Amino acid sequence: MRTHARTAQETEDLGARLARARPARDEALAILYLQGELGAGKTTFARGFLRALGVTEEVRSPTYTLLELYPAGAITVVHVDLYRVRDAAELDTLGLREWARGGHLWLIEWPERGASRLPSADLTLAFTVSDAGHDIEVSASSPPGRAWLAQLAIARSGSGASGRSDAGGGGPGSS
Repeated sequence: MRTHARTAQETEDLGARLARARPARDEALAILYLQGELGAGKTTFARGFLRALGVTEEVRSPTYTLLELYPAGAITVVHVDLYRVRDAAELDTLGLREWARGGHLWLIEWPERGASRLPSADLTLAFTVSDAGHDIEVSASSPPGRAWLAQLAIARSGSGASGRSDAGGGGPGSS
């Protein structure tokens, strides 16, 4: 699925829609990769996602802390920003394994810096800056991710969602 967000609010709204579309499986570990250059909307998306889960505290990019934990009802969201990580081995000191279990959902900014030390993504969101906002492509790479993306498509078809969207995507894993 591809969409264009003209404003920060539209990017937050996409995050909220995706959070609400998550299939009822609160006990399973869920992993979202947020890819894109600086200023492409990754943290803005995370803010909307977390707000939809009921998080009321301030949501900032964990660039300097590397990770933030947000209790959100039945799950804990682990928001990770790997921008400052120079070697994937640095992840071992973060204690991420402690949260690699059911009841946790990870939002990982700059996942490419974590290499093979990260769990595989259920969904990958690729953010790019365009002339008039941000282009965001969402792809699924697991059966739970495909179910989640299908729920999002159903939710979008039933609402007047903001932003332009192309629910197509073609190719394996992009349903």
